[in-house]
Amino acid sequence: MGRLFGTDGVRGVANADLTAEMALGLSVAAAHVLAEAGTFEGHRATAVVGRDPRASGEFLEAAVVAGLASAGVDVLRVGVLPTPAVAYLTGALGADLGVMLSASHNAMPDNGVKFFARGGHKLADELEDRIEGVYEAHRHGEPWERPTGAGVGRVRSYDEGFDQYVAHLIAVLPNRLDGLKIVLDEAHGAAARVSPEAFSRAGAEVITIGAEPDGLNINDGCGSTHLDLLKAAVVEHGAALGIAHDGDADRCLAVDHTGAEVDGDQILAVIALAMRERSVLRADTVVATVMSNLGFKLALEREGLNLVQTAVGDRYVLEEMKEHGYALGGEQSGHVIILDHATTGDGTLTGLMLAARVAETGRTLKDLAAVMERLPQVLINVPDVDRARVKTSAELAAAVAEAERELGSTGRVLLRPSGTEPLVRVMVEAADIDQARSVAGRLADAVKSALG
Repeated sequence: MGRLFGTDGVRGVANADLTAEMALGLSVAAAHVLAEAGTFEGHRATAVVGRDPRASGEFLEAAVVAGLASAGVDVLRVGVLPTPAVAYLTGALGADLGVMLSASHNAMPDNGVKFFARGGHKLADELEDRIEGVYEAHRHGEPWERPTGAGVGRVRSYDEGFDQYVAHLIAVLPNRLDGLKIVLDEAHGAAARVSPEAFSRAGAEVITIGAEPDGLNINDGCGSTHLDLLKAAVVEHGAALGIAHDGDADRCLAVDHTGAEVDGDQILAVIALAMRERSVLRADTVVATVMSNLGFKLALEREGLNLVQTAVGDRYVLEEMKEHGYALGGEQSGHVIILDHATTGDGTLTGLMLAARVAETGRTLKDLAAVMERLPQVLINVPDVDRARVKTSAELAAAVAEAERELGSTGRVLLRPSGTEPLVRVMVEAADIDQARSVAGRLADAVKSALG
């Protein structure tokens, strides 16, 4: 059987791949594994459970709550809140476990289960593997000791979580947003109430789109994966900027006053300079993945900042940050982690910090984002090839070396096998888009020839 846990929890089509039985079983297994690890020792265990507004989240939440309570864990149901809010509340309330039901930017039929450890941090791979093992053992009939009487978990709603999280966001802002008109695209997702409330309390004039979730419309033509509506709204309303979240609001992309996109690399660059000014950018270092635009690396070098790069995935960015004490990291997709204030990517916090920089400097977001020039980037997915031989093929290595010689210091080549599909991703950056397309096309042909 393949590993259930991916880089961001367990995901699949709700009620097909991810069933109520699975959600319940995983929750029981998580309770048992954490109990065996000593997390619950000496006290009665508590878990925070939240979800995004997908229709399937209603029955999956019920299954998770039932599983945890049946294993003797008290449950605080915080309702529809962003993933980073559940992570924050897990830490702030001293809970032993957090559970978020969301498939993030995926389409509505999907859903997912994500566990947080005490403090609001993602579970280690080793713990996820143990949870999966216990889940499989229970599923195949291994008995477990079930608490009875007063030993079963109690369940209550924790409606205070909304205000507690918003207050946290406002408290960490370096300055107010008075005088800024901002359009927020909430992707009909988990931040539909939180984000407008936070920006309004911070002083901004807020216009919202995609803020009417009905359980079926999450990420549907809106949010961080579909920016056209936001671009049009920013220009129409004469706003200073626009902010777009995904379904669970752990991402943030932006739009400047002209309607131009500002991606995660640019957002990271702007926030990095602001943090350095406040002397909170530890070691003058930013952590990003190998997919970050070469223009981002060149901009940091020009500004005297250091860049540490990791494998693709925000969990790898976070691991590097925690291991070395760095304060800022993220991905081109808009996952930005400000570790002094959040244990995971937080789209609302990121948007607030970006807007705060605009308000503080009096400069436009377009001007601030110009600190880096995005080099043309071409990505080609080459399907139906042996992805396992990417690093061992001499033919492919020769093709890559030739491409790198042609591009020189103003370009970059990255070949990356997909973690979930039988394909290889070919990414080429160059100063000229035609050159990037030409080199990428030749490399894609080389991948087919060498690995097909």
